Amino acid sequence: MFLVVFRNRKRADIDQAAYSADAMRMEELARAQPGFLSFKSYVSDDGEVIALSEWADAAAARDWGSHPDHALIQGKGREAYYQDYTLYTVENPRTHHYDRPCD
Repeated sequence: MFLVVFRNRKRADIDQAAYSADAMRMEELARAQPGFLSFKSYVSDDGEVIALSEWADAAAARDWGSHPDHALIQGKGREAYYQDYTLYTVENPRTHHYDRPCD
C-alpha cells in the first residue's frame, strides 16, 4: 500500500463553489484510477485540512499525480485555492488494526 497525506490550508478569498466543484470532480476521477484504494478528508477546528488517499503502490499514486486533469487542477489550486500545503508520501506504512469482537 502507498499512502498520500495532503495537509493544507485554503486562502481566505477562496471561491468555495469553484473549489467544491473541482474537489468533487478530482475525487470522482481519482476513484476511477487503477490502483486507487480509498480517500478521506478531515477538517480541523482551525481550518486545516488533512486528506488521505491510499493507493495500491507508488506507481499508481504517481500516475494519479501526473494525470492531465489532476495536473491542471493542481496548478489552479496553487493559484486560487491554497494558502499553503504539504504533501507526505509513505510506502508500505507500518499498520496496526483492531476490530472489536461482536458480542
